[in-house]
Amino acid sequence: MRAKSPDDTVANAAGAEPAGEGAVAKAKAKGKSKPKPKPKPKPAAKFAAAIGRKPPKPVDAETRREIFRRLAAADPDPRSDLEYTNPFTLLVAVVLSAQATDAGVNKTTRRLFPVADNPAAMLALGEAGVRDYVKTIGLFNAKAKNVVALSRILVEEHAGAVPADRSVLEKLPGVGRKTAAVVMNVAFGEPTLAVDTHIFRVSHRIPLAYGRDTDAIEAALTPLVPEEYRRNAHHWLILHGRYVCKARRPECWRCVVSDLCRYPDKTPEPKPGKTKPAASPTIEPDEDALP
Repeated sequence: MRAKSPDDTVANAAGAEPAGEGAVAKAKAKGKSKPKPKPKPKPAAKFAAAIGRKPPKPVDAETRREIFRRLAAADPDPRSDLEYTNPFTLLVAVVLSAQATDAGVNKTTRRLFPVADNPAAMLALGEAGVRDYVKTIGLFNAKAKNVVALSRILVEEHAGAVPADRSVLEKLPGVGRKTAAVVMNVAFGEPTLAVDTHIFRVSHRIPLAYGRDTDAIEAALTPLVPEEYRRNAHHWLILHGRYVCKARRPECWRCVVSDLCRYPDKTPEPKPGKTKPAASPTIEPDEDALP
């Protein structure tokens, strides 16, 4: 009886008779599995990487309520920075605001809306006409096309009215989940939470909730907002993120919820004649998830 060779051992392990080097190679290849793709980091882990330490736990229900109580007390009647006169002009303004500043959009719509403040007038103006008014803001070609296209749909399918239905709004050209949520909240008073990069950042810094992208934050944060504050929660959080909890240098020294916020890198008030505090880590959603 001959001793087993290495070839025999590999072949038998693969369920085959001893064979030559070709069979050995096949057996070895069969036993190998493709490397598994690395899982995406969890939201809290991504935040930890941004700040360089373990992230704090989200605040509890009592603290959340106090946060919204203070934001409401500081700004009882919050308003959108976008200028509009009716649901249609609000819809157009929000569509135009994608990757543009509200100030830039307002400058544009102050010329556009006196000429076309309803779907029929916007449709009559035409794509070239709309483009001439919006050419000072980014992506104006696509935006002009979308504004005219959505105006046509509103005229032909909705009798020229903006539907108070989020699912219908999301089907309009240039209207995503965030835009529809803004219109539902501002024009129709629905307690929707339109999460943008400002709200995403504020939610992670306090933290109210963690999420990989804006949709995840909306899903996680909406049920956590106390019911009596849901109507204006969108405004309070976005304005707080835009003017106080800024991306590069949060102005923590004048924040009304600073003592409740668990963000570890709070910035002190700059002293007269001194340099500004160092910039804080930015906390933004995954770019491919932005609306």
